[in-house]
Amino acid sequence: MKIPFLKMHGTGNDFVLIDLRAHAVEITPETVERLADRHFGIGCDQLVVLEKSGKADAQMAIYNADGSQISTCGNATRCVADFLMRERNVTETTIETRAGIRSGWRAENGDVTVNMGVPRWEWQDIPLAESRNTLHLGLEEGLLADPVAVSMGNPHLIFFVRDLAHIKMDEWGATLEKHRLFPERTNVSAVQIVNEKSFRMAVWERGTGITLACGSAACAAVVAAVRRGLSQRQVSVMLPGGILSVEWQQTDDGSAGEVLMSGPVAYVFEGTIAL
Repeated sequence: MKIPFLKMHGTGNDFVLIDLRAHAVEITPETVERLADRHFGIGCDQLVVLEKSGKADAQMAIYNADGSQISTCGNATRCVADFLMRERNVTETTIETRAGIRSGWRAENGDVTVNMGVPRWEWQDIPLAESRNTLHLGLEEGLLADPVAVSMGNPHLIFFVRDLAHIKMDEWGATLEKHRLFPERTNVSAVQIVNEKSFRMAVWERGTGITLACGSAACAAVVAAVRRGLSQRQVSVMLPGGILSVEWQQTDDGSAGEVLMSGPVAYVFEGTIAL
């Protein structure tokens, strides 16, 4: 059976999107690795599989390039939201993920905005292997030190640095991803604060490696910076693949609000493949 696919990206974070709402096909880790291979497959950071949902417009399953399944991905959610809105000729949509229902809508400038939900930072929510102060985690690797841990439905380790040019993310990120403190592994980000409304950052994504952009990491970085008193709640996050706009909403009662993330979506090519 040949299945249609789309190759998409959000600020360079690229995906293969397969629509299985009308098909029953088993997705194995080996299948994911083959499709994600940039030499022998289509090539992508993540494989995204659409399925039917009884709770939202569609259900989204997300697989890293190494075949592991993850709960959420901000840029993938934006790409799927755009796909569903174009399909139904609407300006808003809902997507069921392992991290909960995510809503998306068309921004005024044509970009796509998604609600990434409420961030968590209790050590059990990350999750960590032991009780730690997640605002000052006490880890070091190379020039990376004193990180913040945040969950956006997936674990993030955020380091604030003076200059990204001196950060060996391909080496230090790979080591920290598999640190014993993270039973589910972790995403690792280095963030250089330009000013209170603008960041530059580099990301090592668990199960994928260096990536041109990571939406959930951008959201986690803003949450971490606000908690440290380093930024405002609305920030332009500059990644190697482009710029994402992140807003951590403030609630009237002082509780943690939801995080909104906006950015462009691009369609690269389409085709069919035998799974």
